[in-house]
This record gives sequence, C-alpha cells and structure tokens, in this order.
Amino acid sequence: MKNEIHHNKMTVINGGHFSDLEGFYEEISTVFMKDTDWKVGTLDGFDDILYSGFGVFENSEKLEIVWKESQKSKEDLGFDLTKEFYENKIRQGKPFNVKLIQGKLDELIEGKGQTLFDILIEIIESHKNITLILE
Repeated sequence: MKNEIHHNKMTVINGGHFSDLEGFYEEISTVFMKDTDWKVGTLDGFDDILYSGFGVFENSEKLEIVWKESQKSKEDLGFDLTKEFYENKIRQGKPFNVKLIQGKLDELIEGKGQTLFDILIEIIESHKNITLILE
C-alpha cells in the first residue's frame, strides 16, 4: 500500500519579477488569479484574496507561500517607496484619511513605522492557515 503524503498547497511569489507595489500586485494577480479578470490593486484587495483564494486554494485550506528573493523585495518595498506611497495618498486627499496617513508617514520617518514590505508580511501572517517562507 502506497503512503499518501499530503502536501500543503504551495504558491511562489518571485521578488525578481517586480520592484514596486504595482509590480507586486501584478505578480499576485498572476499567481492567485490566473483565470480571472480581476486584478489586485490595493492592500485590502490583497488581504481579500488571501481570504478567498480565488480557486487556487480553498478558504482556510493550508497554504504555503514561498517569497523568493524576499531580501530584494524588502529593499524594493522599503523606506523610499513607502514614503512615496503615503505622500501620494496625502496629496490625493479624499477618500484617504490624510491625518491617519500623515501619522503613519511620521512614524516611518522617525524609524518606527512599517514599510510596505512589513505591511505585506503582516497581512500574510494574519491568515493563520498560511505559512510564509522567505527565501
């Protein structure tokens, strides 16, 4: 009798494929939503995908995400890009909560805030069924 080994589903995000947040969303859209027209375009949208799985995995099914070249992503989605991300939102104003975002920007500049990379990691790790492996 053959031993059935149950593998967790595994998904790979490749940091070599992108260098900014838009590129990250493209990568995620390709990885998670091959057969849909819907594209990720926000942090909330990314979080939503991890809830629903869009057919790549079932909701609450165990999933492993391997983030290749994560060190590159950490730098790409680091301080400079995050600062620009917040500044753009502040410049745009509504519908964004400018006061809240200014606070996040101030924290970032003081060295206490999260970078976009940190935020993405936090979003992934908030899903208990997902294991993140940084390579």
